[in-house]
Amino acid sequence: MADFEAIYRTHASAVFRYALRTVGNRPLAEDITSEAFLELYRNLHSIDEGRLPAWLFTVVKNRAVDHWRKHAVEQRYAQETRPPEAAPAAGMDVEAWLLREPALKPIHRVCLVLHFVHGMTRAEIGQRLNISEIRVKGHLQYALQLLRKAWDSAKQGGLHGLEAEARPSGAGALK
Repeated sequence: MADFEAIYRTHASAVFRYALRTVGNRPLAEDITSEAFLELYRNLHSIDEGRLPAWLFTVVKNRAVDHWRKHAVEQRYAQETRPPEAAPAAGMDVEAWLLREPALKPIHRVCLVLHFVHGMTRAEIGQRLNISEIRVKGHLQYALQLLRKAWDSAKQGGLHGLEAEARPSGAGALK
């Protein structure tokens, strides 16, 4: 087989153009082209010279497919592991929201405010309201489900009970 440098000079520009058309990214096309020629160098004595351009193009195509598969997996992973949603606005008064949320019944409001605003345990809330600790736990869980629904509705534009006072000049910011 001919000298590697001669083969490189003969086919490098065509292989690069093919790689560039395949991936559409110049630096990546350069990397793929060099990988193809590195593979050629490793297998120089086992490749028929008559099939050489096709062999190089096949290596480029396979490297491009590998790149796009890896890219797809990375994109899928990035979408699945998005950072958590931002916390409520710093100026938002949680106690006022709990008291104003129309989806909550009075018992839910009381349990939520005593637990999350005043820091009371479920046993303390039960003693104060004269109900069992298990009922307090149930009220808290159900109230949190209702708040999640209200929060999701607000994020989708339905503001439900999250609307503080009348919004000045149509602004959509939460208070």
